[in-house]
Amino acid sequence: MKERQFGFGIIGAGTISDIHALAIEAIPNAKLHGVFSLTKNKSQAFAYKHNCASYNMLEEMLLVPEIDIVCICTPSGVHLDPAIKCIEAGKHCVIEKPLEVTLEKCDSIIEAAGKAGVKTAVIFPSRFYEAAQQVKKAIDEQRFGKLVLGGAYVKWSRSEAYYQSAAWRGTWNLDGGGALMNQGIHSVDLLQWYMGDVVSVQSVTANVKHKTIEVEDTVVSTLQFANGALGTIECSTAVFPGALKRIEIMGTSGTAILEENNLIKWQFEEEAKEDGQMRKSMSGGNVLKGGVSNPADISFSGHQKQLEDMMQAIEKGAKPLIDARDGRKSVAIVLAVYESARTGRKVTLLPS
Repeated sequence: MKERQFGFGIIGAGTISDIHALAIEAIPNAKLHGVFSLTKNKSQAFAYKHNCASYNMLEEMLLVPEIDIVCICTPSGVHLDPAIKCIEAGKHCVIEKPLEVTLEKCDSIIEAAGKAGVKTAVIFPSRFYEAAQQVKKAIDEQRFGKLVLGGAYVKWSRSEAYYQSAAWRGTWNLDGGGALMNQGIHSVDLLQWYMGDVVSVQSVTANVKHKTIEVEDTVVSTLQFANGALGTIECSTAVFPGALKRIEIMGTSGTAILEENNLIKWQFEEEAKEDGQMRKSMSGGNVLKGGVSNPADISFSGHQKQLEDMMQAIEKGAKPLIDARDGRKSVAIVLAVYESARTGRKVTLLPS
């Protein structure tokens, strides 16, 4: 039986759009048909580079019958409008993180997709690395015992040139926040995936280095989870030289520590026969840099796996691993962190 071919379109022609294009090109039964950007010369250069069509109007690209899935790679605060247009055109949507920058906008996307019967996915490639999947499997198998502590640490470096490279960066309206909403949200997603619903946060933010931006470049937050565990988030774009992002999951019977795609700690009270091999195969290998000091210095492999997950979900009539409802959860946590920092109070989250 011939493998189904999937056609893609991309909205936006910035750095992250290149990652999407490379991921599509790496999938044998996927093809990039077109790109649309409000900046015509960027769209044309992108189309030339990736051998696809450049469209002057989004509506024109959405009429292409070969396009099944559209990747939305616009600035964070302008995901809603293109998402609604894609959904209304019957196109499945893969939306770069965050889903949107307000919960109202997130809910509008979720509602529209539900009414149209269109699938959505929000890009969080860290979930798709084998080591990350193994941690989730161990949690589901209750190998950690009762979860006690969960930590997410994203201590990166961003230059002034990075924030000056596009007018939307470092703004509340279009970036939705600073280090946490833009860089740290990947780890926020992983942390809540592992630890479960967050019920409250208490936070402090600061702008230590990047005085030309509206938002924070450093944040520390403590969290309470619905299961009784506690957590910590530390995130910054102001440190030199930066470090690999780190997730720590600790329970009464086990500990796992992830640095990017590598397990640097994997230890349980009750050792399983495969644990030794896990430690050997998933530590000290090919460490992905993850954009520690250069936002373009990331692998497309996680994006590729996530696009393949979306394709399989369409083919099987199933839910993608991270749909818009899942993508909303990390936005809710980040916004609660910001509210807590703004008010100086503990903020309680509604059940997700």
